[in-house]
Order: sequence, then C-alpha cells, then structure tokens
Amino acid sequence: MSGARFREVSRVSAAAVRLTLLSLILALSACATPWDGAGGSTSAIANTSPIPDSAEEPEVRRRARIRVELAASYYQRGNYTVALQELQQAIKIDSDYVAAYGMLGLVSMDLGNREQADASFRKALQLDPNDSDVNNNYGWFLCQTGKPRESIEYFIRAVRNPLYRTPAMPYHNAGICSFKFGDEKSGEDYLLRSFQTDPRNAVALYNLSEFYLKKRNLERAQIFSDRLIQGFEPNAQTLWLALRVERAAGNRDAEASLGTQLKRRFPTSVEAARLARGDYGD
Repeated sequence: MSGARFREVSRVSAAAVRLTLLSLILALSACATPWDGAGGSTSAIANTSPIPDSAEEPEVRRRARIRVELAASYYQRGNYTVALQELQQAIKIDSDYVAAYGMLGLVSMDLGNREQADASFRKALQLDPNDSDVNNNYGWFLCQTGKPRESIEYFIRAVRNPLYRTPAMPYHNAGICSFKFGDEKSGEDYLLRSFQTDPRNAVALYNLSEFYLKKRNLERAQIFSDRLIQGFEPNAQTLWLALRVERAAGNRDAEASLGTQLKRRFPTSVEAARLARGDYGD
C-alpha cells in the first residue's frame, strides 16, 4: 500500500481512536446505541458489564464514576485540562476503578503523553485483564506508537469475551494494524470478519474498498464503496474513495458526478484539492 493511500485510510480509521471516548460515555451511561456516522466506526465499544443500580453501587464507586463521566464530557469538548483534573479526582476517590485509568489512557494518548498513556492502560489491565474496551484501546495505542505487530494480541483479547456486544471495532483495528506491518492477508481477513460481524461498520467498509481498489479487484471495491455511500451521509473521504473506484472502473459519468459533489459540498477539503490537481494516487 502506497504511503499516500495508507495515510488516507488512516485518516478515516483514526476515528476509531476518537470514538473510544464515545464508547466510554456509552458504557458509563449504560447506553447500547452505537454511533453510525460515516468515516468513523459504526460499532462503538460498549462495556459488557451493566452499570449497577444506585442501590447496589458502593458510594465510593458512584462518586468516582460521576467524576469519570464528567471527564469524558470535558474531553469530548476538547477541555483536556479539566478532564485530567476530574480523572485525578476519580482515582483519588477510588484507586481501583478500571474506567478511570482507561479514560486517563485515552486523554494522555490524545495529548501525546505516551508514557502516561501506556502506564494508565497497563494499570487498567492489571486491575481487569479481560476488559474488552481497555484491551482494544491499548491495542490501538500500541499500533499508533510504532508497535502494530504487538497490538494484535490485545485486539484478539478484546473479542474473546462472548458477551462483548460490539467486536467489530477490534476486528477492524486488527485489520488496519496488520496492514501497517505488511501482513495484507491477515489485514483483509480481520476486516472481512469485522464486516461480517457488523455489515454497517463504516471503517471496515472504507478500508475493504480501499484495499480492493489497490489490488484492482474493482468489483469488490465497488461493492464496499457503494455500501458506504448509500448507507451513510457522505463526507470528503468517502466521496473521494468512491470517485477513485469509479474512475478505475472506467465509469466516467459516475466519476464526474462524484467529483461535482465533492467540489460542491467540501470545496476546502484535502480531497477537493487533490481532485483539482488530478492527484489520484494511482
């Protein structure tokens, strides 16, 4: 896979990292509705353990949970300073709360504090080695910090839990990270497994279409690209992918229509600039 094309895939798949925040919010609020926006994961991670009723939840854990919920909210709005303060308070209240360390790992990862992120994820896994959310998130951290081969183990751990409601995310993460260390066969297999698990997983659809376009298996590239365009509100990345698939297939009318949409709807995007230059990454 060319450097330019892999960077393009990564721009879409990187949403998986950002969506781990949403997964934590979903888990903390006991919401099971997955996010399904184009260009991101259609299978946000959810906690396999239900949040206990207030009557069952120890007071210390309840107080820590509220702090983590607040931290997630601040993080979602980009207020990292307050998010960190809330997480520090949560850990001070309950030093054995897995969700607090998992969230701290995410915040630290976004801030580029690799040592703190690694220590936080490891602490969370020390407290609960089978936590699927943390295993997935730590795997993605390893993948993004130069250890994609090591990351696969954690994605596999994430999906081992038979009660895990949304295993499509660790499967597609495993696919993306397998590509990073050159294992295209495993990458394809993991992405297909993700798609089979959740046919509306936008990240799997995008990466499968991109992979088959690279391999010039245009029939399969079109199948996944069409699912992506028809199933989700298009964005610049998905329109650009569909345009390149149609161009490779020689469908000039479809290519022109997609190009018009891209220029009209996302005129300042990187993809629109590439279209203007005729830079298709062939």
